[in-house]
Amino acid sequence: MALEPLKPKIARLISESTTLEDTLLAVCRLLKSQVPHYDWVGFYFKNGKKKELKLGPYAGAPTDHSIIPFGKGICGQVAVSNQNFVVPDVKAQDNYIACSISVKSEIVIPIFVSGENVGQIDIDSNTLDPFTPSDEEFLEFVCAQVATLL
Repeated sequence: MALEPLKPKIARLISESTTLEDTLLAVCRLLKSQVPHYDWVGFYFKNGKKKELKLGPYAGAPTDHSIIPFGKGICGQVAVSNQNFVVPDVKAQDNYIACSISVKSEIVIPIFVSGENVGQIDIDSNTLDPFTPSDEEFLEFVCAQVATLL
């Protein structure tokens, strides 16, 4: 899947933003529908001053993980490390929070505003090891675009 053609679509969604919630949901739906190995796409954001993440808009199966403590799971680790985290096989991760038995891999990219990690995009895939450096670069672009709204 060529991700490059999606960049102008993301940029257009961001530039035509109505409400933050609607725009983020539109981004999630676009990514899930256009990238075959993106089976669940969602945003998590810092929950005020608490050391936890709160689920924002997402596209995919419902999840019970609406709050994730910093350090717990892949998303919680990214909240602490401030670095991208690509998990080719979730079964090989000790600190993984299972959202669904069908999830085989995950990628989480932080969103920075003025140098502060304020949230992240989280993508689950039902395919083993599908994420490439192109996914990582593309999702960094998506996060930079989203940051302009925050």
